[in-house]
Amino acid sequence: MTNLFDLTGKTALVTGSSQGIGYALAEGLASHGARIVLNGRSPDKLAAAAAALKTEGHDAHAALFDVTDPDAVQAAIAKIEADIGPIDILINNAGMQHRAPLEDFPHDQWDALLKTNVTSVFYVAQAVARFMLGRGHGKIVNIASATSELARFSVAPYTAAKGAVRNLTRGMATDWAAKGLQVNAIAPGYFRTPLNKALIEDEKFTAWLEARTPAGRWGDLDELKGAAIFLASDAASFVNGHTLYVDGGLTISL
Repeated sequence: MTNLFDLTGKTALVTGSSQGIGYALAEGLASHGARIVLNGRSPDKLAAAAAALKTEGHDAHAALFDVTDPDAVQAAIAKIEADIGPIDILINNAGMQHRAPLEDFPHDQWDALLKTNVTSVFYVAQAVARFMLGRGHGKIVNIASATSELARFSVAPYTAAKGAVRNLTRGMATDWAAKGLQVNAIAPGYFRTPLNKALIEDEKFTAWLEARTPAGRWGDLDELKGAAIFLASDAASFVNGHTLYVDGGLTISL
């Protein structure tokens, strides 16, 4: 049964993976044998992340491209397929956050947030799926959020974006499941990441979070790896359109 989770020989592209959740998920897939293609927009951070995985003994590559640029996405996916190997697993993780009261939320930040958190998921998944569909198999995992289900003050646009990711995941599964693809989502709760830096440093918020979450704490990045390994593996061969909440019980408890 352990072979169900073996990713040896598989190539996995993880967007937004030079740090935080993306890097942790890449590391998790690599630990189960996957060849990893890291993605980001900062050459230095991306090179450092790839070097760190190689130091751990993993097969890691870097793909520098902007996931919000459709032409760059298509060119990069074609290059990965030609130079590194067929993409068997895609994790759409690239994202951004901007906090402000909704009545004052800047229009340019709304546009940037939606483009980064939703449109990029469509661009990259579409480009990768065109290759996967030709082969009749593939795994796509989109990173949603607890805010796909719940709203919180000052992040309404992020909530809208992550709700869209959850439903886009369902749409992708509906279109592609019969053609051999499994498309699912992981919805993290609150984890200690660079994206959550402002909240981590807010003692009042941390106290609220610990009281509000049944598990009573922030999540550890390592605790997201198992979900990604499962959804990327043969163990999830009949799981499609599902959003897996990894949130310490946050979304199921009042």
